Amino acid sequence: MQLLLYTKLDLQTQVQKILILAVLASGLVGCSRKKDKFLSRNFHALTTEYNTLFNGRQAFEQGRDALINGYQDNFWSILPVERLENPEYIPLPGDAVDPSFKIAEEKAIKAIQKHSMQINGSERNPQMDEAFMLLGKSRYYDMRFVRALEAFNYILAYYPASNNIAQAKIWKAKTDLRLDNTKIAIEQLHKLLKEEKELDAQDYADASAMLAQGYITENRIDSALVYIEKAAFLTRKNEEKGRYYFIQGQLYDLVDQPQLANANYDKVIDLNRKSPRRYMINAYVNKIANFDYQSQDQQQLFELLTNLESNRENRPYLDIINYQFAQFYLNVGQQDSAVSYFNKSLTSKSADNFLVSRNYLSLGELNFDNSEYLQAGAYYDSTLSFIPENTREFRDIYKKRTNLNDVILYEGISKSNDSILKLVAMNSADRKSYFEDYIFQLKEQRSKDSISASIAEATIANNEFFTPDTQVPTGSVFYFYNPVQVAQGKLDFKSRWGSRANEDNWRISNKQGALQEEKVASGREDELKLTEDGLYSVDTYISKIPSQQPVIDSINTARNYAYYQLGLIYKEKLKEPQLAIQRLEALLQNDPEERLILPAKYNLYQLYASQNEAFNRDKYKNDILINYADTRYASIINNPGNVLAKDADSPEVLYNNLYEQFENQNFKQVIVNADRYIDEFAGDSFVPKFELLKATAIGRYRGFEAYEAALNYVALNYPNQEEGKRAKELIEKALPQLKSADFAPDSQVLSFKILYAINKQDLEQVNLYNDFFTQFIKEQGSSAIFTSRDVYDSNTTFVVIHGFKTAADAMFFAEKLKKSESTTVKTEPIVISADNYRIVQIHKNIEAFKNKEVE
Repeated sequence: MQLLLYTKLDLQTQVQKILILAVLASGLVGCSRKKDKFLSRNFHALTTEYNTLFNGRQAFEQGRDALINGYQDNFWSILPVERLENPEYIPLPGDAVDPSFKIAEEKAIKAIQKHSMQINGSERNPQMDEAFMLLGKSRYYDMRFVRALEAFNYILAYYPASNNIAQAKIWKAKTDLRLDNTKIAIEQLHKLLKEEKELDAQDYADASAMLAQGYITENRIDSALVYIEKAAFLTRKNEEKGRYYFIQGQLYDLVDQPQLANANYDKVIDLNRKSPRRYMINAYVNKIANFDYQSQDQQQLFELLTNLESNRENRPYLDIINYQFAQFYLNVGQQDSAVSYFNKSLTSKSADNFLVSRNYLSLGELNFDNSEYLQAGAYYDSTLSFIPENTREFRDIYKKRTNLNDVILYEGISKSNDSILKLVAMNSADRKSYFEDYIFQLKEQRSKDSISASIAEATIANNEFFTPDTQVPTGSVFYFYNPVQVAQGKLDFKSRWGSRANEDNWRISNKQGALQEEKVASGREDELKLTEDGLYSVDTYISKIPSQQPVIDSINTARNYAYYQLGLIYKEKLKEPQLAIQRLEALLQNDPEERLILPAKYNLYQLYASQNEAFNRDKYKNDILINYADTRYASIINNPGNVLAKDADSPEVLYNNLYEQFENQNFKQVIVNADRYIDEFAGDSFVPKFELLKATAIGRYRGFEAYEAALNYVALNYPNQEEGKRAKELIEKALPQLKSADFAPDSQVLSFKILYAINKQDLEQVNLYNDFFTQFIKEQGSSAIFTSRDVYDSNTTFVVIHGFKTAADAMFFAEKLKKSESTTVKTEPIVISADNYRIVQIHKNIEAFKNKEVE
């Protein structure tokens, strides 16, 4: 009986379950998107909100949080109201800025596709406006603004009763701002604020913030200040509150109201941990930038900076804090401490490239002001690597850095050659004593580290010598300007990689390479011993000192020319009269070449006159007037009021005259005169121009190989002048196209010439031929045919008849000339295409062309 009872109860339970499942199944079948029933509406609304949209919102919030946390704000300029990646970045089809936004978009689309209930032109699922909002916002953050605008417009068009209308209008305006429709966006937001009487406080804050962004874009700062203040007051999000107050402070700084700016920065600081710390630190930074060192308490500022530096929570911001400390020390006149803190800021390895550039630029300016141009150039180099190239600041710094190229070049030459010549002048005992002291210092340093050995090894290999005041320089932080760091880098590389050949795929080791490394390792002890014997041997260093007089003379000449150039650069470009005087006086004490003595003395005369040093001024003035009375310099001193920039003897006038001679094909005279002017105006800015003109004349007169050699001379000796750069460009681009001396076939050539080669010295015959050809052409009425006289080389001039379309036409014309009754032509003509005539003139190979014709 009991068993039967259990069986009945079990059967009833099973039946109940079946009935419940049947009811649920019938209910689900009845939840069609096409039926406007209570069950259908609520089923699709609940599924949309708590399944699809919930997951989509989660993904969206995750993506937005990642964007906010990872966004790198540029606190050096006005912050954007809303953080978004670079608007210039356009994702490819199928790509996404962040996968989370793609997921959010997919969920929104799924919700619309599976749960939308469009019945009789009306949407019956109350969650569809939420789906379209999520769709538009996801596309917005994915920077597909046009597609985002479609979603927001759809809400405004088809869901007028939605509680998301205000948000849709705000996001539509935000999207228009991104699409540069600024005026339209401002108009829409004003309309929203005017029409929506019961706007939520956060919506009002969002609309006000975007209005402020629009006015900032329009550069209407006063209006922007009104709305950013409203946004900061109304927003319930502390992160936004800190950002908005900071932007308000920046805007007041922009309109030069530092007190109001500081009041807003104080509001950011008062938020403390409620808002991200980056806002608070940069609020302090901007307040410090507004500090008045004349009227405010410097001790109070020092204590503030000390507290900021010592606070452990500020460690991620030590880069900017140290930079502000450096600025403080600059303003109170403690330059050494400022340099120390600029370097501290650099060692913080900041991710803020602009801050890094400010540190390098500040150090560059300090060195420039202290006339340390080598170090200044190095710091400017580093500054430029952190500044976008298409900016005005980049161009200004690049120009300043370029002006230092010559200083760095010639200072390097003068110091290096001075060191070598100092060693050359020593006797054997002094040399031995000098290098014994150097080796002793090297061993002492070797006991502390292994860097000095690499420095000495590089010194020996490069024939360079350290003078006592230039041994192991340590002041520079720039790798390639600091031998210590170069040596350390080499040691670090060897310790990690061993000895590697300078070739592609150098990291890949193979069996052969491994065997080679084993072989190297086995002999490393002996090699080390040999190296150390060289490093610590006086004879090793002494053997590197030049002893041949021509070599010594060339070193002395290069050193003197460097001193002269430095004198002119410091005088003319950098306006450093004392440095200019030092270099020119040193030049005169070093027995310079005759061509440098007079211009050096004249420049010293001018420098001493500008410094009101009458004794030295008169010394050089009298020297020039007595010993160089017939020169242009003496004429200028005697008649300063009558000397014009373009007098008959000025380099500009002489250059123009020389160029005119070049155009008249007086190439030999151009070369001779250019040499004379180069000596006469040594150091003048026109010298490289004379050199390049001379090189071009040499090419026209002597051919390709002589032209190549002359261009190389200009490029090597004037690398930083425009003419040197032009010569280098010609070597790299033009010469390879001119190098081939192979003659081109006459097929498909539409221009031919007739050449008559005449001895250049027989000017009468050259003129006779040219006059006869001109008259004959005139009689024939051939307007397309004309003549010219072209210099070929030092012995030959070509009288050329141009204007023939085929070789046959040219030969027929030559026969007519020969048979003319009044002909005076006895020279055999040479018919040649225009292309081959060019090759003949470039390579001076007319004989090769004639032999080719015979063959």
